Amino acid sequence: MSCNQASWLHGYFDGELDAARAAEFEAHLGGCADCTRDLATQEALRKALGTPELYARARASLRSRVKAQLSAPQTAHRPGRAYWRGLAAAASLVLVLVGAWQTATWRADVADRDVAKQVLDAHLRSLQLTHLTDVASTDQHTVKPWFVGKLDFAPPVTDFAAEGFPLVGGRLDVVGGRSVAALVYNRRKHVINLFVWPSNDSDAAPRSGTHLGYAWIRWRRGGMDFWAASDVAASDLEEFARLVSRS
Repeated sequence: MSCNQASWLHGYFDGELDAARAAEFEAHLGGCADCTRDLATQEALRKALGTPELYARARASLRSRVKAQLSAPQTAHRPGRAYWRGLAAAASLVLVLVGAWQTATWRADVADRDVAKQVLDAHLRSLQLTHLTDVASTDQHTVKPWFVGKLDFAPPVTDFAAEGFPLVGGRLDVVGGRSVAALVYNRRKHVINLFVWPSNDSDAAPRSGTHLGYAWIRWRRGGMDFWAASDVAASDLEEFARLVSRS
């Protein structure tokens, strides 16, 4: 990094800067995209290291064997070189696997943030340009056929008025350079945009985040990518995602 304050980044991230330098570096972040991006990367890695998937409780049989060995009488026998070589190889393998998992998780986080920004941009465009719907209807049997011939896939369309998320209509939109279906719902006078497009990847559990007061949640199911965006409470958006996933 060419920034002359980049050397402060790790100290700031680890809380090692004094108050004056920390305040100066925070002010610097407002005008330095490189430092802001690298700080976000560090935060993503720290979050990945704290995920439960990295840790597993040992089976009862293994714990019993370890306890038995610890309580057994000690002998003067010392492990040979082969033992230590095997132990070192096992430790190296663990480090490689953890490193690969961290890299994959970090890349997924970065990819999600990039798509989330495009989804939120599309959500805001639909509100600011008063182009919320191309087809305005609360009838799913009207909205779904409207997409026929306009997209190379058929998005699933369901009305959730009974659950408090009435269908408003749909439109064509663009995310990541490709045409997608945008389904529009209401929640207590708030707009929810549900973006849908096909995917060749396997199903994925929901991941969510917020940006500038807007919430997003994404998941993958049945060969489709789903991204919902709105300014409703995160709990409302999660409830909406559960409804769509079960439909």
